[in-house]
Parts: sequence; structure tokens; C-alpha cells
Amino acid sequence: MQKIMIIEDEPSVREELAILLNNEGYQALVINDFVNIPEQAADSGPDLILLDLGLPGRDGFSLCADIHSKTGVPIIFVTSRNSAMDELRALSLGGDDYITKPYNIPVLLAHIKAVLRRSSRQQEPDVLNVNGLSLCLSKGVVTSGERTAELTKNEIKILAHLMNHPGEIISRNDLIELLWNSHIYIDDNTLSVNITRLRTKLEELGFPGYIKTRRGLGYQL
Repeated sequence: MQKIMIIEDEPSVREELAILLNNEGYQALVINDFVNIPEQAADSGPDLILLDLGLPGRDGFSLCADIHSKTGVPIIFVTSRNSAMDELRALSLGGDDYITKPYNIPVLLAHIKAVLRRSSRQQEPDVLNVNGLSLCLSKGVVTSGERTAELTKNEIKILAHLMNHPGEIISRNDLIELLWNSHIYIDDNTLSVNITRLRTKLEELGFPGYIKTRRGLGYQL
């Protein structure tokens, strides 16, 4: 479960955000003591921080810089300050996104999901090894022994996602969202074509059946 830290001095907003995040399947970490916040962030190990600008004692700008000096956790500013200069300063100090209050809940959740996804990709190792198969993300090739096959961009994304979740069932909808972000309608057959081509390349490397179909559920290594 991904952890999201809320650094917000308004109790009602804190509570609203915590309930929202918990209901969405995240673990909300609420800051109530506004002393030594960077140390609290480092000790708690959140995957993302929602940071207000107007806080007791110091502003979010200086906190962002201090938090980044102690952790690499991404930060989304959530604030009522809507000037372009504030947003520019926040992003130049290392903020990953900037949301103004009052926020639209679905939009806020979409921004949270996008930042978490980008952060996850940045932390992903360049080479994945699962069940005798090796995938090099930077080179876009999959290898077994001395045999190598080049993959397309979509094939890399599919195989990397499955290799990052070995044994887990990954739904078709999850893969469609991974590949196309669900911004446009994608014919369900388009994913099947990508899976078939990937399976053919893996079979040529000596890995038939590497990607299993779980009927009605999705795919699994």
C-alpha cells in the first residue's frame, strides 16, 4: 500500500484529504506536529507528500527544499495560493505538481496517480531478471543466454510491468491504462495484438508460455 503524507495546517482539509486517500486505497500519514517536518518525512518513508504553502512557523517553499535534502520523495503542492509566481517558485524548488484549492477531487486523484506513476518508473531498475529471462529497459531488448530479441515500446511496457509483479494477475484494463492512459478509446484487440507479438518473440528465445492467460482475469508470469 502506497503511503501519502499530508502536510496541511487546516484540520478540516487534513481530515478530508486523509479520508479521501484512505478510501482510495492509500495509507494517509497526517502531520499534526509542525516541528521537524523533514525528519518526520524521512522517518515515515512516504511515497508522496501533499504540501500546503501556508504553514505554522515556516512556509512550504523552504520545507520542500529541506525535505528534498533528506529524501527523494515527490511533492505535490496543494494550496489556495494561485499566482503564477508561486507555482513557478514551487516547481523550481523541486515540487512535482501544483494544485490550487478548492480542488476537484477526481482531478486531484488523477494528479496523485500520475506523480506516483512517474516516481515508480524513475525508481525502476534498468535490468529486470525473472525466471531466467532478462529485460534491459534502456536498450529495449530481452535476453536469454546468448539470444536476444528487440522489443517495441509497448512490448517493453507490458513485459516490464509483468516482471515487476511476478506471479500476480495483471488485468487487461491495467495494461490498457499503462499503455494508453485511457485518454482515448482503444480497441480491446489492440492489446491482444501486442501480447501475441511479445509471446512470439519470447517463444523464439525458448520461453513458450512465459506469459500465461488467466481467462476472465488477465495475464500472469
